Amino acid sequence: MGGRQTRGWLWLAAGITVLIALPLLVKSSFAIDIFIRILLFAFIGVAWNLMGGYAKQLSLGHAAYFGLGAYTSTILQIDFGVSPWIGMIAGGVVAMLASLPIGWLCFRLRGPYFTIATIATAQALMLIFLKFRDLAWGAEGTTIPNLGNAPLMMQFEAKSSYYYVALGLLALGLAITYKIEKSWMGYYLVAIGEDEDAAEAIGVNAPKIKRDIYLISSFLTALAGTFYTQYIYFIDPATAFNFNVSIEAALVSIVGGIGTLWGPVIGTVLLETTSALLQSWLGSSVGGIQLTVYSLILMAVILWRPTGLMGVATEAYQRHIRRRAVRA
Repeated sequence: MGGRQTRGWLWLAAGITVLIALPLLVKSSFAIDIFIRILLFAFIGVAWNLMGGYAKQLSLGHAAYFGLGAYTSTILQIDFGVSPWIGMIAGGVVAMLASLPIGWLCFRLRGPYFTIATIATAQALMLIFLKFRDLAWGAEGTTIPNLGNAPLMMQFEAKSSYYYVALGLLALGLAITYKIEKSWMGYYLVAIGEDEDAAEAIGVNAPKIKRDIYLISSFLTALAGTFYTQYIYFIDPATAFNFNVSIEAALVSIVGGIGTLWGPVIGTVLLETTSALLQSWLGSSVGGIQLTVYSLILMAVILWRPTGLMGVATEAYQRHIRRRAVRA
């Protein structure tokens, strides 16, 4: 057991070293952009996975918190000159506060009704921000003032700097997930995900646990919204509250393996890399090709490997361990 743990830490250290050195070795701006998208959507998937994976509460409304984080930091920056680093935290707090009434309403429902309710809240927020012309620039949106190389305002000349910010966010999300997974809260979440009524019967306060994990998940998602807005230098309701954000967060987790630490990361690497390459190779000639491939991958996973790629890797590792035990 000790040897396996040591090897695991060595592999983790090697992976971290590769990730840190990657922008120094890869000079292509297009490749760095793909890496940033992978890290960002892996982080969003990790945030979603806390709610949709461990607790199995299929939320498709996380775009609401993505957008709230983006708008909060942008309004503070443009109207009051507040650094996006501070606005990022403020956006997370706003998203957490918004998740309280949203969760109070949506958690009264279960199954597909809960999912539909979360979609409705995200779409309602988008419509509200479309009408806020004076405060939130309405449907036209606005551009972020380009200050050049201004690290204190989260603006950098080199894309590699954005890469390291996204890497830091992903590391934060994974650390929080690992901490929760190994705590009593993680066990309660799994119990709620398996059978909420049975969990409550043995004393688990399911409403409180779901509320608390929803707060954490919404906070992390809002951080991603701030980063994305600063990265593309533009914000409007259609971008900030884009339904595709919610879909991709769920999709990468399902393909990678819901309720696992590394599932969203593995799913994002597969899907985002595939999407980027297909768009660059066939995007101009075959429209929507990446969506077709997404659907095929998702159907294949659901039909043959419902546990996702992490489930496949776990089963292969267990077979390897059993063979070694038999030989020994």
